[in-house]
Amino acid sequence: MFVKKIGIDLGTTYSLVHIPKRGIVINEPSVVAISKIDNKVLAVGLEAKEMLGRTPDTIIASRPLKDGVIADYKTTEAMLRYFINKALGGVKFFRPEVMVSVPAGITSTERRAVIDATLAAGAKAAYIIKEPIAAAIGANIPIGSASGHMVVDIGGGTAEIAVISLGGIVASTSIRIGGNKFDAAIQDYTRRKYNLAIGEQTAEEVKKEIGSALFFDSKDVLTKDVRGRDMVTGLPRTITLTSDDITEAIQDELEAIINAIKLVLQKTPPELSADIIDKGIVFTGGTSSLRRLDTLISQATGVPAYVADDPMLCVVKGTGIALENLESYKRSILATK
Repeated sequence: MFVKKIGIDLGTTYSLVHIPKRGIVINEPSVVAISKIDNKVLAVGLEAKEMLGRTPDTIIASRPLKDGVIADYKTTEAMLRYFINKALGGVKFFRPEVMVSVPAGITSTERRAVIDATLAAGAKAAYIIKEPIAAAIGANIPIGSASGHMVVDIGGGTAEIAVISLGGIVASTSIRIGGNKFDAAIQDYTRRKYNLAIGEQTAEEVKKEIGSALFFDSKDVLTKDVRGRDMVTGLPRTITLTSDDITEAIQDELEAIINAIKLVLQKTPPELSADIIDKGIVFTGGTSSLRRLDTLISQATGVPAYVADDPMLCVVKGTGIALENLESYKRSILATK
């Protein structure tokens, strides 16, 4: 078999690469560091993320994707080339077939940009699959059956909510709220409440270690010491944040996700609604790992909710499975050579 196949979950925060029969071979941050002097790419992925917020004037470390779509075409192309080359291990005899997952709410122009960047990065053929479908396949949901399944995929840049039946999306919405917005809300909250400026990476750590979608009983509250810069004196300072602080900080973002889920449930045909009540809502995506998020959604909608196994890996696993079985999933794929 000479045709190499690569599935890529091109995420706002993390990009993952799946090769059929080998599994996930890359899981790195979607960050690229570029030298301003000669416009050369200095680092991609983990190495570039280390530079975020720590670079001199001559280096820019940035995320080329914003809200799940390409914000900087050239940098995205460089990042894709790096991931494809790394996944192939430097073997260049054959150009691979690549499938990339994109948000369900993507415009035709944004979709074209992803295809062009993938082909320019060295792919022989580029296929596009919508994230909710890929997430459902990766979470082992039988999407081809005549039965309704609801998937909520919350990544770094977007939350994708979709009801899937017979291999296609029946009702969906895509909101540009994800882990990055949660991190920004935490930064904003510590600035307002404690007069402390903290970095993006610190906010992400706090969210992962003590974040919760619901308030805890006082005896269960989690705490973490956080360092930052005092907004008044300009000097370094340490404060202790609690899980309730984080819950309070991200209330608006959680509210927006709940409203989006309710909107999709309202647009769902009655027969499929009955299926969803039976099967529940499946959560995928890295941000779904937030403590007690499924409980919050169950309380708000009255529909059972649960988080898939390895939620962050569902989309990339789904792209790999779809790529291996193109014939079975052809109705779900936007194919482009």
